[in-house]
Amino acid sequence: MNNLTALSLSIAGLAGLATFLAVGPLSGIFLIWAATIAWAAYFFLGANQEALKNTIVCGIFGVFMAWLAAIELTTIPSTAVLGFPIWAAVTVTCSVLVLCLAANIPALATIPASVLGYSSTFAYLLQTPEKLTKDVLLSASLDNPLILISISIVVGTYFGQFSGQLSAKLQEK
Repeated sequence: MNNLTALSLSIAGLAGLATFLAVGPLSGIFLIWAATIAWAAYFFLGANQEALKNTIVCGIFGVFMAWLAAIELTTIPSTAVLGFPIWAAVTVTCSVLVLCLAANIPALATIPASVLGYSSTFAYLLQTPEKLTKDVLLSASLDNPLILISISIVVGTYFGQFSGQLSAKLQEK
């Protein structure tokens, strides 16, 4: 079987399994959209052990940086001098600067994976009602994006690895 066919069958089959798990028995434990973003990042970064490590470590670092920024956002009063939009922009600017400068640390050097974690976190917080609250952000629950998006990144990255391995096995046949 050629490479594209094997990879297509592998990804499609595992995407179906991941979807079943995300909307069925593991509903609320990981988000399929965040998992597939990490899955794609794994392939984009080379689909090897280094990509696995970088997608997970940097992706979770991005989640952490967004989580810190979100906590800070919950402390900005709507009556703040210069207004909430300016202070929100300053908060995000500072957190993204730290996220990028952290790439000087070899374990955090894969900025695209960090950005995917950061962006996934804010996608969840800004698109899901009542999640951008201090109570949710500081909870030890699966509503907390620090936990939920991190799990989703790990699950998606491993689905990426499994789809690559399955593809290799299908090519052998």
